[in-house]
Amino acid sequence: MIPELANSMSQRRKRIGAVSYLNTKPLVSGLDMVNDRYELVFDLPSRLADRLASGELDVALIPSVEATLNPDYRIVSDACIGCRGPVWSVKLLSKVPPEQIRTLALDEGSRTSRALSRVILANKFHCQPALSNLSMEAEWRNSPTDAVLIIGDRAMNLDRGDFEHEWDLGEVWNKWTGLPFVFAMWVAREADQLDFLAELLSGARDHGLQQLDKLAAENHAAYGLSEQQCEDYLKNRLHFWLGADEKRALCLFFEYASGLSIVPQNTELEFHDCQTA
Repeated sequence: MIPELANSMSQRRKRIGAVSYLNTKPLVSGLDMVNDRYELVFDLPSRLADRLASGELDVALIPSVEATLNPDYRIVSDACIGCRGPVWSVKLLSKVPPEQIRTLALDEGSRTSRALSRVILANKFHCQPALSNLSMEAEWRNSPTDAVLIIGDRAMNLDRGDFEHEWDLGEVWNKWTGLPFVFAMWVAREADQLDFLAELLSGARDHGLQQLDKLAAENHAAYGLSEQQCEDYLKNRLHFWLGADEKRALCLFFEYASGLSIVPQNTELEFHDCQTA
């Protein structure tokens, strides 16, 4: 590449993609929408992954399964969205015991949660149901399938209807493996300015964690939660640090997922200056 062109590309504003979900607020509340060094854009998780892959974004908060699909990807920050027990916002509901599930509708909102439900059913309960999509606009209670995966605010306060069984997948994974779970990570596709991005995104997380009461007060009504419920979710259900246990959890999750052809075999993640040891 021509040196002048390479220099101009490295100096342009970095394009950072994130989702506007409640669980993301602590990671992005400290970021400007635009400044001299970066601009922040919001989109759906699956769209962010596609835009990162196409080069439209330089770094994005994408589902953890997406980080395995490009060997040039780097996990650029020790900020993440994870849990170390019940997460409350990722639920598997079933009309039958888990071993008897033959059909499953998967919420289209999170590719990682979709993969997690399949991993747990196949490896813990030894069943691999026929799969169908559940759109984010669909009324899940009307699904004819044996089971449904639902995520987000509609999983938090729900009436199960005909679905007798309910499992919090963060809790199931934690009790089964003894490990946390990582739903989304900051992933970059270029090698330049990774130190800047690592510092920026980790610093934004640190700022957000000091503002949880304020974030709960500002956002609870929009998600149909009480302020106390919102505080509990942000403070006690979610974990925003990518550490050594989280790295071990990712490796185990990808091992199981590769057995179901969800991710490539022998996946090895590349970390840039993340405190994972």
